[in-house]
Amino acid sequence: MEKNIAYIALFAALVAALGLIPKITLGFGVPITAQGLGIMLCGTILGAKRGALAVLLLLLLVAIGLPLLAGGRGGLGLFFGVTGGFLIGWPISAYVTGLIVEKWRTGSIVLVSAIASVIGGIFVVYLFGIVGMAIVLEKTFFEAAALMVAFIPGDIIKVIIAAFLTGAIAKARPASLLSRQVKATS
Repeated sequence: MEKNIAYIALFAALVAALGLIPKITLGFGVPITAQGLGIMLCGTILGAKRGALAVLLLLLLVAIGLPLLAGGRGGLGLFFGVTGGFLIGWPISAYVTGLIVEKWRTGSIVLVSAIASVIGGIFVVYLFGIVGMAIVLEKTFFEAAALMVAFIPGDIIKVIIAAFLTGAIAKARPASLLSRQVKATS
């Protein structure tokens, strides 16, 4: 139990630390940050439940005002702004990414992590983010989706990094890859 709490807190801190990398804010108010990489790693390394809990812990701290998002942003208002859909999608993203890695037991962990990161870390996040942007920016779903094109190259790089980091951890310290433990405890 204590080990799980420590991992959850550690990965919440990792996602927060990735927010220290300077953000690039696009004209419509959504920043490009490194924190999406942390969300992917929460899923690929911690698994579905722990990964989602790590992201929920981070979001709780952000909601109470701690400046843990890229650019030193924090506060409840962020959940109702142009980035709100992305934030709401983050724990679901980590859960889906982790669930795929937990259930897909055959093949290369690098390939499985890459596919899981694309599905959970890109498609799920984009779905929530696009819906949120469409509402806040008063655009159609397709107009908001068109705005996401700027994020694709960076997100592909994040997928590659997450996949290779997960593979390296699986090779160097297999017991540390909680998403692949046969009987994960909560």
